[in-house]
Amino acid sequence: MAPTDKVREPAVAGMFYSGRKENLTREVAVFLENSNAVEDVEHVYGLVAPHAGYLYSGGVAARAYRQVLDREYDTVVVISPSHRVYFDEVSVFNGSAYSTPLGPVTVDKELARQICACHEDLLYSDLGHDIDEHALEVHLPFLQIVLEDFKLIPIVMGNQDRENITILSDALVKTLKGKKALIVASTDLSHYYNHTKASVLDEVVLENTKNFDEDKLYDDIQSGACEMCGSGPLITTMKACRALGATKSKVLLYRNSGDVTGDRNQVVGYMSGMFYK
Repeated sequence: MAPTDKVREPAVAGMFYSGRKENLTREVAVFLENSNAVEDVEHVYGLVAPHAGYLYSGGVAARAYRQVLDREYDTVVVISPSHRVYFDEVSVFNGSAYSTPLGPVTVDKELARQICACHEDLLYSDLGHDIDEHALEVHLPFLQIVLEDFKLIPIVMGNQDRENITILSDALVKTLKGKKALIVASTDLSHYYNHTKASVLDEVVLENTKNFDEDKLYDDIQSGACEMCGSGPLITTMKACRALGATKSKVLLYRNSGDVTGDRNQVVGYMSGMFYK
């Protein structure tokens, strides 16, 4: 599909996060002020952060984004799952920008086309980037605050199987090598189990992420030992970051929705982490 001048307008501003610029700026700043940076980090290649409403997961997301505050990146790739529409391929946005109440984030069209040129299943398209999908959008205000000046590559994964993970990670390595680029995986963990069950499932994700073991994480997802809506984005990010130079991984924070609401009967898990050297 040809490039377009389409600007993807915010879908969940005023619901998942504040719809007013001043309030949103303050909201993100407070989350960041309550997060600490990890010491002795030379370079951050990738992050994983949740995509729920900021009330529930903003503090967890902020722990990831605090790690890149004042670091310089020319390009940020955000990879999200598709919640609203199913498709077999991977969709790289072909529009000109994603917008939030903080303003538009310009898409790097040339780099997006280069990524899509790597394989026929990497679609240069607005498929999956529709107005009802929240999982990519919610990361952008954090990025706008901590990085300010960068170009965006918005990617939505349809099928999150091993083949698409390999296709996308290989394309990212080929096109991002030597560039100042950050990769962000968008995912929540288990959904709507009680606190005890959720903790058991989520611990498997945490352990595999901590161990930088994307292959075991894929196997554990397939066997049902753990659950997450964005396993493809996370495993892709881990594979690409490793190939680009990351030698370490760290789980920064884990919480579930019950930690905010007090309801432990049906919770959603949230994790933040980074891949670095």
